[in-house]
Amino acid sequence: MRLTRRENLEIGKYLQGLRGTKEAALMRRCIQHGRISTYEHVVCVARLSFYINRRLRLGAPDAELVRGAFLHDFYLYDWHENGYPGRLHGFRHPAIAWRKALRRYRLTPIEQNIILSHMWPLTFFSFPRSRAALIVCLADKICSAYEVIVQSRSIRC
Repeated sequence: MRLTRRENLEIGKYLQGLRGTKEAALMRRCIQHGRISTYEHVVCVARLSFYINRRLRLGAPDAELVRGAFLHDFYLYDWHENGYPGRLHGFRHPAIAWRKALRRYRLTPIEQNIILSHMWPLTFFSFPRSRAALIVCLADKICSAYEVIVQSRSIRC
């Protein structure tokens, strides 16, 4: 996936106030899949979501799409460690991420639905209600599959 310099700058603008936080620093230390950090994962999902939306001209609002994608795994723990949901993580973490993001940021209804529904159909009752949520749901599955299969030290999306 190749984004233009202008698109990369635009994504950076949408993520302003999210990437340099103490929560983002924690996400850099938490493992998502294989050796991929949660931070690397959410950035990959945000970039792929933006790419899909732009290249397919789907018309989802870019700012909400990118912010929601970045916050979709804002649960702020390493789910591989003892004391965390473990096997139930897939079912529980969207609501945990939503609550934590809502406490920290002002979220639009679209951003909230992106976070809550990104694990659909696993989270059966929280389904994507917008183009943006559907795009992030798809991008998350693509990035996750790539991370699990490749398990590289660092993925560059």
